[in-house]
Amino acid sequence: MPGYPWGTDKVDNIRQPPLISGQPNSTLAFSMDDITLTCEASGVPKPTFRWVKDGKEFDPTGDPLLSVTPGSGTFSMTSGYESISQYQGNYSCYASNELGTAVSNQVQLITENPPILQREKPIRKKVSEGDSLVLQCNPPYSTEPPQIHWMDDKLRHIELSERVTQGQDGNLYFSSVIPDDSRSDYSCHAQYITARTILPKDPITLTVTPSNTVVRNRKPQMVRPAGSRSSYLLLRGTSFELECIPQGLPTPTIQWVRRDGELSETRTSIESFDRLLRFSNISEADTGEYQCLAKNIQGTAIHTYTISVEAAPYWTKKSESELYAPGDTVRLECEADGIPAPTVTWYMNGNLLSGVDPDPRRSVQGNTLVLRDVKLSDTAVFQCQASNRHGTILVNAYIYVLRVPPQILTEDRETYRATEGQTAELECKTFGSPRPTLAWESEHPTLMSEPRVSKLDTGALQITDVSHGDSGSFTCSIRNTSLSITAHLEVLNRTVIVTPPQALRAQRGHDAVLSCHAQVDPKLAPPQFQWRMDGQKLFASTTEDKYTFKENTLTVNKVQEDDTGEYTCEVITKLDQAEATGSITVVDRPDPPSYPELLDQMDRSVKLSWIAGEDNHSPILKFVVEFEEQKFGQGEWEEAVEVPGDVEEADVPLRPFGTYRFRVIAVNDVGRSDPSETTDVHTTPPAAPENNPQQVQSDSTESDVLVITWEEMKNKYFFGPEFRYKVMWRKHGSRQDSHWHHKMADAPPVVVPGAGPFTAYDIKVQAVNQEGEGPEPKSVIGRSGEDVPLEPPMDPGIILLNSTAVRVQWAPIDAESVRGQLHGYRVHLHKDHLEKGQRREGDSVSVVQTKANQETALLGGLQPYSPYSVTITVFNSKGEGPHSDALPFTSLEGVPSKPTSLRLDSPSETEMTLHWTPPAQVNGVLTGYLLEYHQIGEGNDKQTHVEKIENPDASHLTISDLDPHGHYLFSLRGRTSAGEGEAIVKEGATLLEGVPPTNISVSVGETLANVTWLTEARYKNVGFHIFHRKINEHEWTESEELNSTQSFYQLQELEPGTEYVIHFVFGNSTFSEIDIKTEGQNKAWVWKMTGGFATEGWFIGLISALVLLLLVLLILCSVKRSKGGKYSVKDKEAGQIDSEARPMKDETFGEYRSLESDNEEKQTASQTSLCVASKVGSEGNLMQYAHSVGVDFKEDGPFADQYSVETAVPGPEVQDVIEDPAPATPSPHPLSAQGGPPTLKSWPEECQSQASGKRHNMDHLYMHMGVPPLEPATPLPDTAPSHTLYMQAH
Repeated sequence: MPGYPWGTDKVDNIRQPPLISGQPNSTLAFSMDDITLTCEASGVPKPTFRWVKDGKEFDPTGDPLLSVTPGSGTFSMTSGYESISQYQGNYSCYASNELGTAVSNQVQLITENPPILQREKPIRKKVSEGDSLVLQCNPPYSTEPPQIHWMDDKLRHIELSERVTQGQDGNLYFSSVIPDDSRSDYSCHAQYITARTILPKDPITLTVTPSNTVVRNRKPQMVRPAGSRSSYLLLRGTSFELECIPQGLPTPTIQWVRRDGELSETRTSIESFDRLLRFSNISEADTGEYQCLAKNIQGTAIHTYTISVEAAPYWTKKSESELYAPGDTVRLECEADGIPAPTVTWYMNGNLLSGVDPDPRRSVQGNTLVLRDVKLSDTAVFQCQASNRHGTILVNAYIYVLRVPPQILTEDRETYRATEGQTAELECKTFGSPRPTLAWESEHPTLMSEPRVSKLDTGALQITDVSHGDSGSFTCSIRNTSLSITAHLEVLNRTVIVTPPQALRAQRGHDAVLSCHAQVDPKLAPPQFQWRMDGQKLFASTTEDKYTFKENTLTVNKVQEDDTGEYTCEVITKLDQAEATGSITVVDRPDPPSYPELLDQMDRSVKLSWIAGEDNHSPILKFVVEFEEQKFGQGEWEEAVEVPGDVEEADVPLRPFGTYRFRVIAVNDVGRSDPSETTDVHTTPPAAPENNPQQVQSDSTESDVLVITWEEMKNKYFFGPEFRYKVMWRKHGSRQDSHWHHKMADAPPVVVPGAGPFTAYDIKVQAVNQEGEGPEPKSVIGRSGEDVPLEPPMDPGIILLNSTAVRVQWAPIDAESVRGQLHGYRVHLHKDHLEKGQRREGDSVSVVQTKANQETALLGGLQPYSPYSVTITVFNSKGEGPHSDALPFTSLEGVPSKPTSLRLDSPSETEMTLHWTPPAQVNGVLTGYLLEYHQIGEGNDKQTHVEKIENPDASHLTISDLDPHGHYLFSLRGRTSAGEGEAIVKEGATLLEGVPPTNISVSVGETLANVTWLTEARYKNVGFHIFHRKINEHEWTESEELNSTQSFYQLQELEPGTEYVIHFVFGNSTFSEIDIKTEGQNKAWVWKMTGGFATEGWFIGLISALVLLLLVLLILCSVKRSKGGKYSVKDKEAGQIDSEARPMKDETFGEYRSLESDNEEKQTASQTSLCVASKVGSEGNLMQYAHSVGVDFKEDGPFADQYSVETAVPGPEVQDVIEDPAPATPSPHPLSAQGGPPTLKSWPEECQSQASGKRHNMDHLYMHMGVPPLEPATPLPDTAPSHTLYMQAH
């Protein structure tokens, strides 16, 4: 939008004429559309607005349906009114203030009602195959033509092709119909863009009837446009399409030509299967004649288009607004062009100049308005209007007469940048009336005198073709004043493309990548790369992936024919740009050749001609002629000949007795074209065969039978009817029988019986047909079938290599006894057995096969010192011959395997007894053992001690003088005469005398105290007792004897809030003493304070009832358990995590279960105290549920460690190992339920007595749980001893 030439932002308090800043636009409006006509203008004072419609004043403020934007002339109407036709017309907007009036462009407002469909009768069309057809759309009329879409009932577009085309009129044209065109849902959809409406018409039903009388060929005829000529008047700058839709069979091809010149490559394009010639930005150069040539094999139809180009008015020079001082002469030049030439009319403030009062100072000279000796009152806005029959254009020019002191409006010390070779303009805008006179100076004196430096009318200094030497400071000043500014010019390196895009050849459907590398001055920001194709900008799309832009590369994805063109890379910076052009040529396989024709048709050859198709930008290299022989090879096309790409005929040799048709394929660098159409059929007469079958040989499998086979000849080589094979044979090298025997056959094989086993014959096969025999065949040697060999190999022998391998050898076999082709030998190895001192041959354990010329074999993998035998056979394709006599041998002696077990026993601190069992595989005669041992661990003596045991029957050995504090590694291996075998290894240490436990800790509850301790490893178990008493009493309570490996014991029946003394006694001496105080409040004091209710009768009755009820439940549960049943609580918690796998909650116990770990611990602990070990499971592990009775444990120190991990078990006195022993496994947790518990009757007698004697310990525990103790008369079930049960109470 033009502005004020003096820059209104730099001048204050200056009146300004009106300036149109927002022009109205022509509009097509429908009844539901909003209407807006824009008219914006600036000026000081602010302008007023008025409208003229169709030459008459139009006041939008007086229309209640219109709203006017305050401060402007824009008015609008909101949709919803049924009728808007009264607003249709031509509009102009006038903006006025006291300095003049500006006029907008004249625009047209067209109003319409939305298009609607009229009811139509259903359309059904029935045509014959091959006819041409037009399906008409006839959409409702609108000023804006609709876009037409032919679709089916699923809203899928009808597929268009060269045969089926949509015309510019919206109709669907069929050059010729086929049966597949039959359908009942051809629907025309008219889309009105501005009206935002799509109107679907009723579907058309098309039925194509197949016909045997279809005219195969029909000459092209123009359907649209009709006739042979048409003329078009086009306007410059518009777009237009010439349409050419022919009919004909086969479908015609289209070619566009310009009769009086060449088609423009940049402004014309061929689209819609060549049916449209599109012109873009039409110019006068497009005036001329164009032709559409529609061709098929029947002829050519031509339509000639005459195009005339005219032009609506356009400006070649426009009047410019300017400031003037009083007395100046004003010249407003206004030049326009067009076809026909436009008429120029002058207006002043919107009024026709001829209607304004005449002024002798004002005159019009051609297209120039002259006003001399202007005054302040001459300030006005003049309009220049150019018009012809195609339109009107208008421009406003402001004459502003005033007197103002000079000013420089451009900022001082501005820096201007330009690149080498550019034109630099250093601004020096001034304001004043009369206009100020400027002077420019430079720090380069000679520069200002150069012809490339000039001063523009705007005051700017222009320097063309700048270089780095032009950089520096320049001064602009107003003459006869002190006003001046300084400008600085900086010249940078020009942008240069160092690697331009290449000229690419890309195959259709592949990606093409163009790159563009540029050199840019570092002071410029990173450049922008813009790509153009044939001058049109390319953009990335969010919906299509056609173009991919990455830095300085362009990728055209999956190129197609329309991607062929010139591609320009533009490197754009803030100051300059550089460009370079490459190209993409989309190449593809050639189009198929056309019109293949048979010329000279001979008995054994034919000449074929054709017309080459388009090469698709890749020259045709050759043509390949193929033929199909229909009599014997229908469906199989064979290559006949190849000719160069510039030859369009070929001589094709043929075979006799064939029926042929031909086709041609073109080949270029991209690939092979589709085949051409096929020719008519050509037949050749029969002849005698020219070849005999190949691969003649014997394929005999039966002894005494000769089987002759060959490769059957293909039918195409029969060359005549009654084709057969003549099969001939005779004994090879026989003088008595040199006569050829023969037999006629239709196919292989031919069987000759009585031929003898593996006998050589001369054989041959000849091709024969009705016309004669083929050439004399060459004979080959074949043999009759084989038989199994007659004899085994002779002179077998054995060479013993080592304990596991032997070599067998024998003499070569006589070829006559093989009775066939010798394939090799088989050596059978047998494992023999000794029964009552006699060797007995066993079954074959392995077979080694050798080649025909190999008379030796290596047998490995034998068992040392074992009896074997071998037999040898000969074999051919028929099978094996007889076995040779068995050749017995015994393998050499080997070293034994390692002893099967090793067990360590420590009778004292310095002795270790080793017990072992012999090796499983002696592999010879065992002569003794070798024992090696040494001390292990850092800082110990690593000397190895060796003991040779000469007695092979020895099974144990005691070693003395061992270090009681050391660990030893023992290695034992057996010996035979072959050497020492593999060793069995065991690590062990002696056991030390037992000592009392250490690290004793006590955790206290209200009525319980849990005692834990640690026992050193490798020490034997010892027994000790725990004594405890109240601190103010003298009577001690003694525990049973405890085991040092037990690690846990629980003191029960303690009183809350009471102090106790605990002594630990080993032998007759106390080795530890601990004072404790139970938690809670002393019950005696509590009962004394409250008076108690334990003596009340009601309480005693309630407790008695509860005790009786629980006793009955316990008896029932015990009976049920002894019968194999389960408690209900077990059923309830069957799917829950085992109580041992998670901590038990307060006031909660686990279900009843057996503690099988008692037995497991007895198996791994010392054997000196079996019953003590059983207490570990009853008392030593009561800590596991002590929390459930309210005992507050302090889980710190050694006790917490023992509580959270498995109890450590000291080294056993007897250690066993079986070959590769696994690491020692800790004893199972005492509460783990691994199967059912042992019965009381199955225990040793001393254990049964102790278990019964300790029943009172569990009774105390039941009382603490609120369960009365079991009556003495109540028998304990055998399967649930009292000390192995615990229960869950809620």
